[in-house]
Formats: sequence, C-alpha cells, structure tokens
Amino acid sequence: GAKLIVGEIFGAEQEAREVVGDYPDVAFLLGSSFPPDEAYPNLSVFDNFIQDASYLSGIVAGAMTKGNIGMVGGFPIPEVNRLMNAFMAGAREMNPDIKFQVSFIGSWFDPPKAKETAIAMIDGGADLLYAERFGVSDAAKEKGVLAIGNVIDTQADYPDTVVASALWHFEPTLNAAVAAIQGGTFKADNYGTYSFMNAGGCSLAPLGTFDGKVPAEIMAKVAEKEAAIKDGSFTVAIDDSEPKSS
Repeated sequence: GAKLIVGEIFGAEQEAREVVGDYPDVAFLLGSSFPPDEAYPNLSVFDNFIQDASYLSGIVAGAMTKGNIGMVGGFPIPEVNRLMNAFMAGAREMNPDIKFQVSFIGSWFDPPKAKETAIAMIDGGADLLYAERFGVSDAAKEKGVLAIGNVIDTQADYPDTVVASALWHFEPTLNAAVAAIQGGTFKADNYGTYSFMNAGGCSLAPLGTFDGKVPAEIMAKVAEKEAAIKDGSFTVAIDDSEPKSS
C-alpha cells in the first residue's frame, strides 16, 4: 500500500528498474549514479551532491594541516569522488602545495580496514584525515591527528579529533517528492539539486569543541564562501573523476 518507496540502487540499477516497471502506480525515489529515464516515469533519482559543504570543510582542513592529508574512501564512484574532489579543492585554496594520500578500501563498511589504511597514511606523514568511511576517525583519535567528517556529524564521539563535517540534509529532497505526489505531478526527475547548499540540502557542521581553535580569519573565509554559494555568485565544481594521490 505504500505510495512512495525511498532507497538507493547503486550497484543494482538494472534489477531495480525491472522492479520499478512492475509497479507503475508507486512512486520511487532512489539514489542512483544514472540520470532519470522517461522509460520509467515513476522513478526519480537523487545522489549525494553535497560538494558545497565538502568544499567548505576542505577550507577548514587546509588551515589545520601542516601539508599532508590522508583520504580514505569506500569505492571510487561518482558520489564519493565528487565529495573528495570538492574537499581537495577547498584545502588547496589554503595551500596549493598540500600533499594528498588517497585510497579506497573496496567496501562500504569495514572499519578495521579503513583504520588500518588511515594509520598507514599517518605513518606516511598525514596529520589530518578525511573520514569518508567509519574507522578513519578511530585511527586519527588513536594517533593524535585531526579528522574531517562526511555526511553525518560524529564529533560527539570524537570531540578532540573531528574538527568539522560536511552534513547531508535529506529533508528538501523528500519534501519535494512528497509534494509532487500529493500534487499529482510526480514523474521521472532528478532530485539531486535538492542536496545543494542553496536548497538547504547540505551544510558545514558547527565547530563545537573546535570553536575558537580554527583561526577566526579562516571561519570568516568559510562564511564568505558559504554566502557566495547560496547567492549563486560562486559555484563549487562537480568533479566525478577519481581523485588521485599527489
């Protein structure tokens, strides 16, 4: 009896579209690496387009590192790549000579492997880590280096480690889909733009325990860039290419 099914189909695109076609009277809002297809009029897609917040977190990271950042991701798919690339762009604004160590663990959830990979990066000189996967912040905490979070705010669990996080707010995406269903206008569409900062779909988490530890001039720059993103005078590049170590 559900009128709307929300989920994700990364890695199962073909199979999911077969199911969607079997239920033409149900609206599907699914995370996907592919654009909407009019052949499936009841399927709208979204993706993790929080590059705006990731860029801002990169500015903070660039100010807090001495010049070597370790980045641990799950798989090099577009939604991961674009966040890493935006983060790297923000960090390079603070220091164009920053060295990045980039690695993908081939899993969405393997904290021990992520931690092991991150520790190797710390041994390689990283003094700040980009925690795209769980386990990275554990390595940072254990080794006494800083970390930047992704999608959710984990600072409460790592108060002396996680400086800032790029947060994803799904409410604008879901609200738009529900409104379309209620208005009888739901169709194959791209809801990815509802994750953009100017739509309220992402933000930089409050500094919390690091309030006052990040230089005021850096936070002023963050505020300036955030305002420019929101008013459209500055656009964070969407780069889905696989990031590489430098």
